Amino acid sequence: MQEIPCTIYITIMISIISKVAAVASVSCLTASSALAAPYVNIENNSGFYDNEFGGGSTDLHVGFEASLSDSVGFYVQGGPQIQHVKDADSQTEYSGKVGASVAITDHLGAYGEVAAVTNDKDFSPETLNVGTKLGVKYTF
Repeated sequence: MQEIPCTIYITIMISIISKVAAVASVSCLTASSALAAPYVNIENNSGFYDNEFGGGSTDLHVGFEASLSDSVGFYVQGGPQIQHVKDADSQTEYSGKVGASVAITDHLGAYGEVAAVTNDKDFSPETLNVGTKLGVKYTF
């Protein structure tokens, strides 16, 4: 696996950030009921087996979130994902997430998310690794 030179990596990050900022700006201007808020999300997920590190990934995402109404919100985020595997070199892929939440009552909400990660930096639908998350949350 060939490493990405730092200057190319930074250029890619700036390109991704500028595109997300442009989408967020357009969303702010076109959706009167939604005020988009851009953000940066750095998230690490790791797995441990028999008390030993097995592997993990670190997402370096930029995105935006907005409310469609008083009870419905959504977000879109994406960027590079650094994948770490025990006893192997790290590699970089691209990942993104789209999610929404709905307030069903004052105490009950539902949420969902679709996430995708490239395989060998290929964005073809047949090679993307896709995952979903659905849930409900009750607050007291």
